[in-house]
Amino acid sequence: MSTSETSVPATAQWFALHTLSGQENKVKAYIEKFKTVEELDDYIFEVLLPTEVVSEVKNGKKSTKTRKLYPGYVFIQMRLFDEEHKLINKPWYFVKEVAGVIGFVGGEHPAPLKQSDVDEIYARIEAASGKEVPKVQYNVGEEVKIIDGAFTNLTGRIDEIDPDRGKLKISVSIFGRFTPVELEYWQVQRITE
Repeated sequence: MSTSETSVPATAQWFALHTLSGQENKVKAYIEKFKTVEELDDYIFEVLLPTEVVSEVKNGKKSTKTRKLYPGYVFIQMRLFDEEHKLINKPWYFVKEVAGVIGFVGGEHPAPLKQSDVDEIYARIEAASGKEVPKVQYNVGEEVKIIDGAFTNLTGRIDEIDPDRGKLKISVSIFGRFTPVELEYWQVQRITE
């Protein structure tokens, strides 16, 4: 959000760029770095790469990493057409020639994203911000093995899932009685058949 909303002209639209897999960050960084050098600040306003934080446990260690919400795509807010709806060559060729860019979605006739699509992208970013999403999604009633904490190696059944807090309520059999235990997603793992 480097550009204030007031300086974005009404003629600016959002477009999706198809990128080579794994090149999304480089594409975003390159466009942001060189748009000023190439004197394109009046054409390119925002480059968006929506991500979420994903957590998982490997070998008893919790790790988090950033995962792209739309792998292979970068979204760009830019002025690509003039008032007569003709393609403006300078920003068109600049973006198309960025290493890692396959092209605009829509090819030679890029189609701007609908406002509803842009709203959905922002809603997904908002939903993912400040939250860790478990790599594995669980279901109520599912049997899991506890891999961390005081109940390690016991199995239990998921009674409740609280995605906002990243917690599971699990019934664990201790001395023949079921006891509810609250654990984080990463403290359990699916029992594989």
